Amino acid sequence: MNYDKIPVNKNAIKEAKDLLSYLADTAGNAILTGQHTQTNPMEEYHHIHDLTGSFPKVVGFELLSYSPNINYDDADEACLTEVYENRDTLKTAMKIAETTDSILCFCFHWFSPIGGRDKAFYSKNTDFDARQVLIEGTPERNAFYSDLEGIAKELEPFNEKNIPILWRPLHEVEGTWFWWGAQGGEVAKEMYILMYDLFVNKYHLDNLLWVWSSPTKESYPGDEYVDVIGWDIYLQGKEYTDYKAKYEELINNTTTKKVPALTEVGYIPDIQMLSESRVPWAYYMCWSKEFCLEEQYNTNEDLKKAYANPYAIKQ
Repeated sequence: MNYDKIPVNKNAIKEAKDLLSYLADTAGNAILTGQHTQTNPMEEYHHIHDLTGSFPKVVGFELLSYSPNINYDDADEACLTEVYENRDTLKTAMKIAETTDSILCFCFHWFSPIGGRDKAFYSKNTDFDARQVLIEGTPERNAFYSDLEGIAKELEPFNEKNIPILWRPLHEVEGTWFWWGAQGGEVAKEMYILMYDLFVNKYHLDNLLWVWSSPTKESYPGDEYVDVIGWDIYLQGKEYTDYKAKYEELINNTTTKKVPALTEVGYIPDIQMLSESRVPWAYYMCWSKEFCLEEQYNTNEDLKKAYANPYAIKQ
């Protein structure tokens, strides 16, 4: 496949360049196993090793607890548990980066910069209007930037140590369930570009590869802002699949120039099918908790079979 191997950030560090080139070379020839974690014990990561004798190659981490505007006074027990369990996961991510051959992927369930209650990354729990972020001088725009400046400082240690990160912000804007997608894909696209400009041109986070995970035409930021395209896919029921139809829809609505990935899945892809069809997903990222630890989605046998397949790259 002829994917872009040069990061969109012209100042990207060598390690980020090497990672993107590696992903481009992998797509269609193998698939990198991936597993999301959101707690410091990384139960999913160790569960996979206990079952298969291997660790996932791509390890996902969650930044939700780093949101500056969490309303602790109006949050239920489930929300608080999720926040507390997620605290300091970037320290865990740093340890994984320094002691293993993992590829790190960060996502951000961002509690709304102003207002909100409970899990305020959900649009139903906040009246934050993302359209206001696009208007100079609004409280929403100021809060948007203030939050991101805090996140940039959390990411800076990885930049200082030349650790490349698959950075996947503002995901799933094909739907309205998150506040950043509630006003439509075009608004989300503009916010993504504002974030890109801040992180690249002010904070010089040159270790980031920029991952866009939404399959809609109107939301795609453009090839000049994206290194990896993806789709978060949760099927209605269990299916053994290579996600070929989803791949074709994704590239038809975005681009054929960027490395494609299954940026979140409930059901892991069928690795044997992929080895035959060569649908060029560079990696997949299985979601956390019950999607890995319990068997209603991916059984223990599913995981063993996937990790045993020579087409799968693991640690």
